[in-house]
Amino acid sequence: MTTTPIARVLEPEVMDTAEEAHDYDAMDHEGVNAAFCDDLLAARPSPRWVLDLGTGTARIPLTLCQKCPGVRVVATDLAHHMFRLAEVNVARAGLVDRVTLRLDDAKAPKPHPEPFDVVASNSVVHHIPEPQQALAAWWEKVPPGALFFVRDLLRPDTEADVLALVERHGGTAPHDPTARASHERQLELFRASLRAALRLDEVRDIARSLGIPEGAVTRTSDRHFTLAYERPR
Repeated sequence: MTTTPIARVLEPEVMDTAEEAHDYDAMDHEGVNAAFCDDLLAARPSPRWVLDLGTGTARIPLTLCQKCPGVRVVATDLAHHMFRLAEVNVARAGLVDRVTLRLDDAKAPKPHPEPFDVVASNSVVHHIPEPQQALAAWWEKVPPGALFFVRDLLRPDTEADVLALVERHGGTAPHDPTARASHERQLELFRASLRAALRLDEVRDIARSLGIPEGAVTRTSDRHFTLAYERPR
């Protein structure tokens, strides 16, 4: 018997309460952020200017700056509480001269004057009700010869697969009651994000519609896809 894949269930587009921003920033993103930056730098070594769309609390720009001393990053986000935490994180890291934060809507980013050689986004697509429109808007920001680098979650086939991924990657609940409550909220965010994500074939369909070869979209972990493509000159 063939099982029908679970349908996409949208989650809130903008996580914009202080509690949501704190819970998101407290999640252990270190491994996936490092992998994102390593893979980006493997595809485009020593970039000068990177546009990070939907930066959240700016963890990706900070990791990127640590790994690539010459890079400068323009990082945007629409959520005010996320943006405030991003400002704190950038200042605490001493990187205000290399990371420029701008309050902006990733679905329809404003023009930016910097000569970007990478346009990137991590874990934003699943938040957007109309991802094709957003990816098209991002693709328009990619200059000839620049790298388009997008990574996000993939929607599992079944609810059992959702729960298995959360069990595998959700970490251990803390003993402290306050920390435990935050951890439970983080797990629920993870479950909701998996249900809101796209399937691999859906991402490839969008890529084809933009003139990007479907081979540029690959499964790069048990829960992620990556779109990596250099716009022809």
